This record gives sequence, C-alpha cells and structure tokens, in this order.
Amino acid sequence: MNPSVSSLPLVLVVEDDRGIQELLRFTLVCGSYQPVCADTAEEAETLLRETLPDIALIDWMLPGKSGLALVGKLRNERRTRSMPIILLTARGEEADRVAGLEGGADDYIVKPFSTKELLARVQAVLRRCAPEFAKGTLSAGPIELDTVSHEARVLGRRITLTPTEFRLLRFLMANAGRVYTRQQLLDHVWGDHVYIEDRTVDIHIRRLRVALGPVAEQMVETVRGTGYKLGTLPASPLPAA
Repeated sequence: MNPSVSSLPLVLVVEDDRGIQELLRFTLVCGSYQPVCADTAEEAETLLRETLPDIALIDWMLPGKSGLALVGKLRNERRTRSMPIILLTARGEEADRVAGLEGGADDYIVKPFSTKELLARVQAVLRRCAPEFAKGTLSAGPIELDTVSHEARVLGRRITLTPTEFRLLRFLMANAGRVYTRQQLLDHVWGDHVYIEDRTVDIHIRRLRVALGPVAEQMVETVRGTGYKLGTLPASPLPAA
C-alpha cells in the first residue's frame, strides 16, 4: 500500500492470531489509521521491502522468527532504524518489559489490553517519535491544521488540499524551522519506495503555496541549494516616512 494514497498514518500490524489481528485492524481503522497486516516476521519483512510504515505493532511470540528478533533486525537497518515500534505480548513481568524496551521497542503493551489503551499508546509514541502524526491541531502563524478532521484553515477560512498536500503541510508544520532536502521530503511524505523525481516536490510545493494563499504562501520558504522549510511570515515593511 502506498502511503501517498492517504494522509492517514500507515501502521504495520504483525500478529499471527487472526482474532487479535482483526481486532487491531478494526481498532486502528476506527482511530483514523491505515493498517496493513502480516502473520509472521518473514511476511512483515516482505511488506517492508515495498513500503515504510509510520509505526509498527509487533507481537513478541510469532511463529518462526520472534517479534523481538524482528525488532532487533529493524533497528539494525538504516531504513527502519527510526521507525516507531510497539511490542505486543502476554509476557508482563518486569524482566520481559525491560528486555522488550532494551531490544529496541519504543513501548510495550501487555495482553489483554483495551482498545482505548492501544490507541492512546499508539498516539503517544507517534507524538514522541513522529510529531507530524500527533492528533489535534497544528498551528503556525495564520495556518491551522486539524489532523483529526483533516481540515486546513488560513485566517479561519477553510482551504482545500489534496491528500499529498495535506501530508506535506502537516510534516512541515510539525517540523517548523527545520530545513529538509527534496529527497528527505520524498522519503517522509511520499515514502522511500516511491520512484518519482525530485522535481515532483517542487511542483507540490508550488501548488501548496497557491492553496495557502498570499497571506501564508511566503511561510513555505525555499532554502537555496538545500530544500524547503516552514518559516514565519516576513515582517511587514515599514511605511514610508
């Protein structure tokens, strides 16, 4: 599944129990996430060669390679090193939780768990590790972005954005002030397995500026020789004496 098709966060679920897998899938869909499921670590690795999820939920006790071994492998590979990971397991002893966290997981959920707890932990990990997926409202100058209703407003007026433009603006707003190269934006917004040219970023930046309108378009700054960043509105010129 190509993450550019939707502005929803893509979640990899690795769980061999079909009942639990379906519960996770249904819960994530209801929570405005985009799940993709695998039954084994090996199947998950195949999926990961095609796309890079925004977060992964991995069961510890998988047939064949364990979930903990999969977490360790993902942490040792450049593409997946920084991907947020939550480990799911029935093993709730302190030593197990420590082993899971030291093995590379960002959080640890003990079965059985409530759907509310699951969504809260997914959101907490994304807020900490990938702030562009935080639920709520992002604000920058006259721009407001509601990541729950997927609405964007400039000076209180709703504007229309495509899913890709929404994802691009959300990433820039969550990382305001930081400069990103075209390749970095392609990786974060389109996905690292989408084979498109760097100039595609320029086209979408231009369209985003048009959508934002004259008040906010100057906030999407071009950093010559590097890339783009979301800055602040330039100071208004002083009136002539």
